[in-house]
Amino acid sequence: MQNTNNNLNTFRILYLVKGILTLCFSIFFILYGCMGFIFGAIAKNQDTQTDLPFNFGWIFVIIGGIGLIFCITFGILTLLASKYLKEVKNYNFIFAIAILNCLTGVLGILLGVFTLVELTKPEVKQLFIKV
Repeated sequence: MQNTNNNLNTFRILYLVKGILTLCFSIFFILYGCMGFIFGAIAKNQDTQTDLPFNFGWIFVIIGGIGLIFCITFGILTLLASKYLKEVKNYNFIFAIAILNCLTGVLGILLGVFTLVELTKPEVKQLFIKV
């Protein structure tokens, strides 16, 4: 019989929500990259006397691409942590994702710290060892 005095199911739901929010936030970086293409097209079509050393739109495209890759990767890892919390396995993976979540704003800090507190309880560690 599983111990019901832990909050793993609550954290599972919160990690699911955090993962979905992170994946939704990646839309911002898609728009950011598109904005770079638009700025690049505008700069290329202008008839000015001064030549720009390079197309400044590419800065937006590069930052948007890096941000998009980061958000999608982190969103998928957070969703995997939610899955592993449901299955009560991969303790080290969940622990690492909780630490990484502490770097991602207020929601991530709260979720990460409370998850780390819950994971360090001896009765919760026993649940991961048994499986």
